[in-house]
Amino acid sequence: MPNLAGIRVDALSVGGLETSIDLPDWKVCFDVGRCPRHLLRRGTILFTHAHMDHLGGVAYHCATRALLGMEPPTYVVPRHAVEPLGRLFAAWRDLDRSELAHTLVGIGPGERHPLRAGVAAEAFAVPHTVPALGYVVFTANRRLDPRFAGLDQTELARLARAGERLSLVDEEPALAFLGDTRIEGLDAHPAVRRAKVLVLECTFLDERVPAADARTLGHVHLDEIAERADWFENEAILLTHFSQRYHADEVHALVARRLPAHLRERVVVLDPSAALDAPLPGGPTLA
Repeated sequence: MPNLAGIRVDALSVGGLETSIDLPDWKVCFDVGRCPRHLLRRGTILFTHAHMDHLGGVAYHCATRALLGMEPPTYVVPRHAVEPLGRLFAAWRDLDRSELAHTLVGIGPGERHPLRAGVAAEAFAVPHTVPALGYVVFTANRRLDPRFAGLDQTELARLARAGERLSLVDEEPALAFLGDTRIEGLDAHPAVRRAKVLVLECTFLDERVPAADARTLGHVHLDEIAERADWFENEAILLTHFSQRYHADEVHALVARRLPAHLRERVVVLDPSAALDAPLPGGPTLA
């Protein structure tokens, strides 16, 4: 589990197969494509869009938590997906003869979902082949208003009792996750550029799928990231969601070769082999 700019990120992601971005520090996960067992501990899942490799594990997650006697989970989904996902759960209840208890929460661009005290995820729209969201996780830190610097605790307590607001709240974009997106998703929220950690899909890496074709498929190409190398202010960038056509050694080699050094030194490659736990029938499926 890499520690990126002080944030633990436990991720699995291969294009067309599965994506889950688990953030243990905040006890939340983005997307559940297949639901590996360790994600059963997450009672809150925020989903970016309804493609199977990002949402396909939701019923298994819900049913297995119930089987283990855990609390019903909360699923935060793009608002347009609430009604059809509710119908899908109704069908699963008929098939499974179980309650599949959970809470569905719709969210739209500009809206926030609280994760814990002082931490919230804000949704924003990203361009993909279906309606999709990205999220920025904001953390809030309180500090004493400089107007009251130097006052002792007795005086500060007196001012507080009198109704004086003593503190200021500084908000920081800690992590941005864009889900599946074209490169323009980077510009969809001003905090993406400033987030300490950016989790960015990079489905295609070389001429086997040119950048123009990547755009048609709703994904990011490595060459587009290289073209914007001077744009990124993030301390760490986790590249994910590589197409199954690329072996792990190819991914590392292509990223090392095609990104300029000043960007490459901040980039972490999510090894796709972690998600490929068994050979696929007939060889790799092309995402």
